[in-house]
Amino acid sequence: MFKPFQQFLERELFENFALESRPIPSGLEYVMSERGKNPATIQSWCYQCPELRKIRYTYIDAGETAQIFNSVIYPSHNYDLPLLGIDFLAFGQKKILVVLDFQPLFRDRAYIDKYIEPLTAIRRKYSALVQDLEMKFYDANQYFSKNLLFAKTDAATVVNQLFPAYQEYVQLYLKMLLQANALETPKEIQRIVKAQKDYDQYSAERDPASGLFGSYFGHEWSERFLYEFLFEDAVPLAVPAGAK
Repeated sequence: MFKPFQQFLERELFENFALESRPIPSGLEYVMSERGKNPATIQSWCYQCPELRKIRYTYIDAGETAQIFNSVIYPSHNYDLPLLGIDFLAFGQKKILVVLDFQPLFRDRAYIDKYIEPLTAIRRKYSALVQDLEMKFYDANQYFSKNLLFAKTDAATVVNQLFPAYQEYVQLYLKMLLQANALETPKEIQRIVKAQKDYDQYSAERDPASGLFGSYFGHEWSERFLYEFLFEDAVPLAVPAGAK
């Protein structure tokens, strides 16, 4: 279901940036699972370039049971842009959850005006993707913008609304990056380093997908995937003494 989204992202990235492969830890790049009713595969890709320090995306294919496309794009530390977050999950043709956003690192007015407000006109065109859903695992006021696309939807809406909205979000994000001025002072750059590390820590501790990964590929693999690849700057929480 989401392969066209992956292909569009790849095409836009390779046409606009000089990408190089970024290593994925051994054993995490591709796995096949025979657990459950349907065999599932998980495959990940990772790239970098001078403007983007980490471009990662993952596709889970469990046939009709599940189709999942997840990506986060991290600008290099000398750019203060939000992260581009993509999370599309389909469990059959009707149980579909989509999340798409410019994930802000800061919440001051100047930052929001610069990087989030330009999305407003795009978001307004795709009302079916703007739903007042409760966030069960995250704080909606942290690392999500007011121009978030967040919806429970169906396969027809994925094709007719999500795909064009996604194209516009991705193209605007890459345009912003290409036009951005690099930060120069160590203090400014260290602020971005800390903000991106904080994002990884926050996300790793709350990401509900770890349970899904575990159900298909086992808990140990899932923990490695979470902390060694998805959110590699996060530090695993200490296990209390005596706990297993």
